[in-house]
Amino acid sequence: MIILGIETSCDETAAAVLQKDGDRITILSNVVASSADLQAKYGGIIPEQAAREQIKAIIPVIEESLQVSGYSGQEIDTIAVTYGPGLIGSLLVGVETAKVLATVWGKPLIPVNHLLGHFYANWIQAEHLRGEAEMTPGTHLGGETPSFPCLGLLVSGGHTDLVLFTDHGKYTYLGGTRDDAAGECFDKCARLLGLPYPGGPQISKMVQKGDPKKFKLPIPMKGSKDFDFSYSGLKTAVANLIKTLPVIPSETRNLSRMRVPNESGDPSLIVQDDNILADLAASIEEAIVTSLVDKVIQALKAYPVKNVMVAGGVAANQKLVHNLKFEIRNLKLEISLHVPPPTLCTDNGAMIASAAFFEKRRTDPLKLQADPSLSLTNPSF
Repeated sequence: MIILGIETSCDETAAAVLQKDGDRITILSNVVASSADLQAKYGGIIPEQAAREQIKAIIPVIEESLQVSGYSGQEIDTIAVTYGPGLIGSLLVGVETAKVLATVWGKPLIPVNHLLGHFYANWIQAEHLRGEAEMTPGTHLGGETPSFPCLGLLVSGGHTDLVLFTDHGKYTYLGGTRDDAAGECFDKCARLLGLPYPGGPQISKMVQKGDPKKFKLPIPMKGSKDFDFSYSGLKTAVANLIKTLPVIPSETRNLSRMRVPNESGDPSLIVQDDNILADLAASIEEAIVTSLVDKVIQALKAYPVKNVMVAGGVAANQKLVHNLKFEIRNLKLEISLHVPPPTLCTDNGAMIASAAFFEKRRTDPLKLQADPSLSLTNPSF
């Protein structure tokens, strides 16, 4: 079976063609066009701007994906598309395009929850591309695709959720963030540090020279008996800490460097010491990662499953994966950890197509509507 997957929930415009042969899911093409460089000029995503860029990119991206795969639109079996959650303008670009193509080509249309799609990046077993192009091969840390029951941690810019899967399409929502998501906290803290958008990868670059124990930051939700997350307090703690650090006028330093407000809220001042910046970045990452790992271990003690999978953009964080492996090993249980390769952690069409292989629903293209408020707790379709 061959599926074309389309993903436009945020600022990426993505399409991929995947093939399922027995239990093996293979990527035939995976094309992503991002407006991240444009959004970085403004320190974050401007929804209307992102949608305008996607309108320009959607058809070329789909055409390239089909061309690289070696299949035409008439030769694929099914079309899958993200219908929520996300930015409404962006979602409409993908959903309306998929509806037209499904109608013109006479293909079934499968609506996919973007959040579930992230988890299904863990079911992709190979990343070969047909033709001359080839992606970096990725392997799952557990060695195989996940089996059920399975504990899933979704960590992205907009979502932090913990889910217990018992089968495809069957899961129990254990907990999620009460305010900011982990990835959102990375981005907001990076902005406080004067780092460019997106902030998470920028912090990860700086931590290599930093001491994660230098600043004592609060571990979000530490000691709570539930499986919820919360990161607004950590962001506030970082903002308050920065106000106590030595600063100098920004015009005496490279303006691309750190810009933070002093106690009077003056944004023209920057932190003096590069070592302090690195220590701050490392301490922020330490607090976020510790909170995520603690909740996973807490859930494993309550639900002793044999498989754990991580998904979402923050799943590419090396410290998160390293610490999870270490703590899971300390449980002295046979538990496999599954993490997608970095190229499949961020938004992409391959994860949407992968999820569609296990989705039984088909929809009338004329009736499908984008749902920006879709979540794991209210599957509206």
